[in-house]
Amino acid sequence: MRKIDVMIGVFGLLVTVTQAKPLKVYILAGQSNMEGQATVSTFDHIGMDPKTAPMLKDMRTEEGTPRVCKEVYISLLTAKGGWGKTPEPVEKSGELTVGFGAQKGLKFGPEFTFGIYMHKHIKEPFLIIKTAWGGKSLNTDFRSPSAGPYVWNEKLAASRTDEQKEQKKKATGVYYRLMIDYVKKVLIDPGKVHPAYNKKDGYEIAGFVWFHGFNDMVDRWTYPNRNKPDGYALYSELLSHFIRDVRKDLGAPKMPFVIGVIGVDGVPTKESEAKVQARYRGIRPGIRKAMAAPASMPEFKDNVIAVHTGKYWDYELHELADRQWKQLGPKIKEAEKNKQLTREQKKALSEKITNEVYTPHELMILKAGWSNKAYHYLGSAKIMGQIGKGFADAMAELNSKQDD
Repeated sequence: MRKIDVMIGVFGLLVTVTQAKPLKVYILAGQSNMEGQATVSTFDHIGMDPKTAPMLKDMRTEEGTPRVCKEVYISLLTAKGGWGKTPEPVEKSGELTVGFGAQKGLKFGPEFTFGIYMHKHIKEPFLIIKTAWGGKSLNTDFRSPSAGPYVWNEKLAASRTDEQKEQKKKATGVYYRLMIDYVKKVLIDPGKVHPAYNKKDGYEIAGFVWFHGFNDMVDRWTYPNRNKPDGYALYSELLSHFIRDVRKDLGAPKMPFVIGVIGVDGVPTKESEAKVQARYRGIRPGIRKAMAAPASMPEFKDNVIAVHTGKYWDYELHELADRQWKQLGPKIKEAEKNKQLTREQKKALSEKITNEVYTPHELMILKAGWSNKAYHYLGSAKIMGQIGKGFADAMAELNSKQDD
């Protein structure tokens, strides 16, 4: 139950009445960037830009600690384990704050600022259910029921053994089912996660956010014509099936759906394109077009929206990180080549070359803002924080259209 104040009669009498209202539930799903690779150590970088500095006040307290959202709770299903290791399932729940991202260090994904800004929009308690695993495709791992079995192209089929084909069959749809099963498990009794839940009032699945794309983008076998116009058309088809199926399986036929369009490397310009890895230059526009396409389909009018995350990219930070990979590392390696140096000598040499590659101001920005690879949005709290806010704003826009 929620309490609301109502003005009654000509005397303007203010009374408090109780109104039944279900607990809103938002579902977030995807792969490694939905999982979240932004680190708390990069918070300060947000305050270095006048455009994003106000967000820092929302994301942490006056004491400098990450914000804890008192009316927003989260239930998370993910996994931990590095390359070559068997993933271990991880379930976590509690008040929304940082730490519900990738399970190595204190990380977060878009859920953190989505929760902060969604709360500003709706001004009531709500629950986030998040399922995310790194390195998962839509064409196989998250493939939904109505998309049918994985379809092999002739060239790929000819190069695979019967055992490999059987493994593909077993892998198809596994993470879709894990996602749906976990959401249903939490919704058996949301009160186990969120204390504001009242069984009599129930819950409402108020929206879904999908943040994905990288594994399909680099899958040349599933998308053999990916560098041609409409080379990723299959992704649009699969995502359309996905939207229909999650709505059906969760019993929410008009559930608002936000698509987070992959935005690694930012919005293409002549200058930025020259810096993009050659292997991505010709294919990146195609996957973005395909991801956004369902939002333009008539059946999804006013209930699906695409958020282009490239608009939140930090070009300065990317360029500085790029120097680390392309200049600083190779220069240090070359300087140490064929030399017997002590640990102290190596440290002094590294500092000398670092100061040649970066100005003190540039080094300050790099250390404050960068913590991961470009395909993980540089591990930047500034980028990820804006993405989460963008998802919340888009969800609020869809909500307003449904209310009209």
